Amino acid sequence: MTLSAPVGLAYNVELSYDVRTSGADFIFNVQAASTAQQRIVLESLGVTQVVPLQDHVDPVTGSRLLRLRANAGPLTLRYAATVDIRHYRALPERIAESQVSDLPGDVLPYLYPSRYCESDKLNSFAMEQFGRMWQGYARVQAICDWVNQHVSFVSGASSGTTSALETLVQRRGVCRDFAHLMIALCRALNIPARFTTGFDYGADPVLGPPDFHAYVEAYVGGRWFMFDPSGTAIPMGFVRLSTGRDAADSAFASMFGDVWATGQMLEIHAVPASDGVLRVPERTSDALSTDAG
Repeated sequence: MTLSAPVGLAYNVELSYDVRTSGADFIFNVQAASTAQQRIVLESLGVTQVVPLQDHVDPVTGSRLLRLRANAGPLTLRYAATVDIRHYRALPERIAESQVSDLPGDVLPYLYPSRYCESDKLNSFAMEQFGRMWQGYARVQAICDWVNQHVSFVSGASSGTTSALETLVQRRGVCRDFAHLMIALCRALNIPARFTTGFDYGADPVLGPPDFHAYVEAYVGGRWFMFDPSGTAIPMGFVRLSTGRDAADSAFASMFGDVWATGQMLEIHAVPASDGVLRVPERTSDALSTDAG
């Protein structure tokens, strides 16, 4: 396993809302996570209302939550960041699955069923499809490939409450649905898996403008490795925002009150890293991780 040279990525987010009542609470999760392998070089944050801003950083995942209470009227949040990401790269054939008895305590919650990942209902299916395979990275990749090949990417085909089991039946969805199904199948085989958010760097423009993206991290070989079951983006270009058991833990914006979303703008592109070298993210057959292990 080797630690690669840094990849520089810059992104901008603008989210606009109309608060219809006397006030509403917001929790945003759009700030780049600060981790051992993802260093924030520059960032700026602003909102169009003069209101107190409260920050919270998850001590385990590095996810950063921003909370505010907005007044009635328009509200726009603008955030920009430049990050350096150093990827661990490894040969997939050398990565074996971890025994449950060897898992760190903070990994254990990602073995269990969750709201959108009903792994307990998919045990038989997962064993039939993948139970006879070698228990290593290749089996996780096989799950990722199966989801990619058997689920169609269709915008608007699912809702915010669609679960992994429903996606398995319907065979269509968007990135979060692909991620939920892969996570549920991994957990059904005792492979810890978690929901991770970033941006769809490298996605085909035919899918629409740049957007938030959901992908999967599976814990194998003592580290969280990245997988993109939707296949729509380039994992080397994923800026980590948040991680959780499923989408319920990782929404980029949660509103509490009578609020209408009125606009969204995202952009992300490669920039020279802090060493001055431009390294454009590319697809690779190597196993990739931005977890410190």
